[in-house]
Amino acid sequence: MYDYTTMSPAVIVVVVILIIGVYLWFLYNGLVTARVRIKEAWSQIEVQLKRRSSLIPNLIETVKGYAKHEKEVFQNVTKARSEMLGAKTPKEAAKADNMLTGALKTLFAVAESYPNLKASDNFRQLQEELSDTETKIAASRQFYNANVLDYNTKIKVFPNVLIARLLGFSEEVFFDAEEEAEKEIKVKF
Repeated sequence: MYDYTTMSPAVIVVVVILIIGVYLWFLYNGLVTARVRIKEAWSQIEVQLKRRSSLIPNLIETVKGYAKHEKEVFQNVTKARSEMLGAKTPKEAAKADNMLTGALKTLFAVAESYPNLKASDNFRQLQEELSDTETKIAASRQFYNANVLDYNTKIKVFPNVLIARLLGFSEEVFFDAEEEAEKEIKVKF
């Protein structure tokens, strides 16, 4: 059996330095992995938001044919869509998403007034695609926020909190919807 009491102080220092080095290595790699997952999750949200934005012009054109006098509604939806496409951060995207959600609710309220529009195959197909996209946006938002939660927790727990900032890791922002925008867009007719 080895007698640890005879271990030299130099060996103890080297062992402690190795343990700290391995810990820092795993901590850094874990934080980088978590940050990459956030970026990947954000890109999934962007894909779905762009998909929704590309459906909107078709939806507007379909509704325009039936509701020529609803010009303000179309302008609001178009403006909100532009804001969404120009958003660069999760906070900007959440704000634009809230604005677009409200504009779409108004658009669907207008569409309710036109029975022939509700019967249109093109409109029903666009409605189904938009509903599917809304579901995917919600799932992508949950995935993104789960990754942000995981990452933010990793940089805030002890002893990581002492080291994470020194390594350049800072808290990420959640994709939050306003209370009104959290309600599902009703696209049934």
